[in-house]
Amino acid sequence: MDTSTLNQTATGVTPEKTLIQRYLSIRNQSAKLCEGLLPEDLVVQSMPDASPLRWHLAHTTWFFETFLLKEILSDYKPWNDHFEVLFNSYYNSVGEQFPRTNRGLLTRPSVQEIFEYRREIDEKVLQLMKSNSCQNDAMRILEIGLQHEQQHQELMLTDLKHLFSCNPLFPEYHPHIQVNESAISSEQKWITHEEGLYEIGAREGNGFSYDNEHPRHRKFVESFSLSNRLVTNAEYLAFMKDGGYQRPEFWLSMGWQAVQSQNWCSPLYWHKTDDGWSQFTLSGLRPVSEQEPVTHVSYFEADAYARWAGCRLPEEAEWEIAAEESIDNFPDLISQGNFVETENYHPRICLNEGEKSTFQQLFGDVWEWTRSQYSAYPGYRTPEGAIGEYNGKFMCNQFVLRGGSCATPMSHIRTSYRNFFPPEARWQFSGIRLAK
Repeated sequence: MDTSTLNQTATGVTPEKTLIQRYLSIRNQSAKLCEGLLPEDLVVQSMPDASPLRWHLAHTTWFFETFLLKEILSDYKPWNDHFEVLFNSYYNSVGEQFPRTNRGLLTRPSVQEIFEYRREIDEKVLQLMKSNSCQNDAMRILEIGLQHEQQHQELMLTDLKHLFSCNPLFPEYHPHIQVNESAISSEQKWITHEEGLYEIGAREGNGFSYDNEHPRHRKFVESFSLSNRLVTNAEYLAFMKDGGYQRPEFWLSMGWQAVQSQNWCSPLYWHKTDDGWSQFTLSGLRPVSEQEPVTHVSYFEADAYARWAGCRLPEEAEWEIAAEESIDNFPDLISQGNFVETENYHPRICLNEGEKSTFQQLFGDVWEWTRSQYSAYPGYRTPEGAIGEYNGKFMCNQFVLRGGSCATPMSHIRTSYRNFFPPEARWQFSGIRLAK
């Protein structure tokens, strides 16, 4: 793990102060996401793949307590012995875990107690950071913990959205940001890349990256074309109107089984009304905007749409080649993306106005499905210890997504970032970019 980001400072600011400010900023963001919510909103679990927001708040704190404080402070006493089981997600080497599917059944500890837990652990971590005990290994764990919390911040929003979608009152989390509903999305173009030997993966010494982004390696890629923009709701509606969900020739076998068994007929959160299609958003229920990128589709749906359109989904290497080229030409491209900091909490229309990059919305808005199965890069080795369970053991039955979404923290994303989900997952902000 590269920890160079921890040592980068602005003029006149010490590394210690920079790290403390970053720690506080990320930890405070988790609490900020809960502002305006009721205690009841934080304790309910809507499905096995989601978790109560209270659990996210506690688990991210448990991470710092378990892998940082307990490992470094020889005389450390746990804040609550039961938390080691309650808030352990999947770390078998740490010990037993409370069943994931039952997290929403817990009425205790209270939300107030979880916030007290966060304050206590934050105080101890800050004391550790100000001491001389926070050396290289501790800095590495601290960085992973911060990145880990940013992942859970995104999950907090996606899990909350699923929870609110189950409520017939369709609660609003955040006011809708008005957009020009008459706007037309950018014209679709195909950007061609020639065959060749490319380097894929995170560059050493280029800031933080997870172990699954390593090692950087060479890969021969055949010539390909990638769409300059994402698939829109209007384009996906055309697939639906053409019987896309009723035509098995477009679907992988397991995808067709999912369509039949789960009665899929539209993206998740879409509702058919007398006035047409509406979709549930974190701003409540509102009409589907045809020019926005389609979102909340599974890998199976993305693949079926691509087949219907006479195209395919990109390989993750193809996506990364296009992204690195774009960043080389437009270094500020990520900062222009629609991430959680914009507080849209929804993908936005891609407009021609102010276009600077060949590719539009590569970063932010929606995670983009690739047809690459999540597996190890050549030469990959699982890190030792409990941290080794973070990524490597999930390299089975998952597909890679790239680029981040409107719920992703901007500082968390990069060209080599590999997200992964099972092919039937739909509750994430996942969308489609075509290739051929």
